[in-house]
Amino acid sequence: MEANFFYRLSLILHHEGGFVDHEDDPGGASNKDITHKTYAEFLGRPLEDVDELKNIPEEHVQEIYKKNYWDRVMADELDTGLDLATFDWAVNSGPGRPARVLQSLVGAKEDGVIGPKTMARIKDTDTVVLLNALAKNRADYYRSLKNFDTFGKGWLRRNEENLEAALEMREA
Repeated sequence: MEANFFYRLSLILHHEGGFVDHEDDPGGASNKDITHKTYAEFLGRPLEDVDELKNIPEEHVQEIYKKNYWDRVMADELDTGLDLATFDWAVNSGPGRPARVLQSLVGAKEDGVIGPKTMARIKDTDTVVLLNALAKNRADYYRSLKNFDTFGKGWLRRNEENLEAALEMREA
C-alpha cells in the first residue's frame, strides 16, 4: 500500500546512514545510498561538486526512493512485510534482482519486471514462505559478491533485521 511507503522508507534509511565514499564500493560516493550518478540523473544535469550529494534535500531522497525502487517493484501491491523486503533489496541491489528472485519463487517468467501476471502468482503464494525464501536468496547473493569480505557482515545483518521486521509486520 502506498501509505506504507514513508514508514518502510524510514526503516531503510536507518540502515543507509549518511554520506560515504568507500574505495571498495563500486557505486562510489553515496548519501543515503543515493549515488552521485543516480542523483545527477534525477536532477537531469551533472552535479556541481560532491557537496551537492552530501546536502541532498529530503524531498529528493523520498522522490528517488519512490520512483526508482518502491514503484519499480510494485510495492504498493505487495502484501505487508513483502513490500519492505522487496523494496529494501531493490534499494541495496537494484530493482531487477529482487523482482527476478520473486518471479523465480512463484514460477513466473524471470524478466525482472513485476507485472500483473507475476503479481497474481505472488498473491497466490504464502507471504511468509516468500519472505523466508527471499531472505535466503538475498544472503546467498551477498555471499557470492567479490566485496563480501568488506561489506558482507553489514549486508547479512541488514537482511536478517529486514526479515525480522517484515515477519513482525505480518503478525501485527
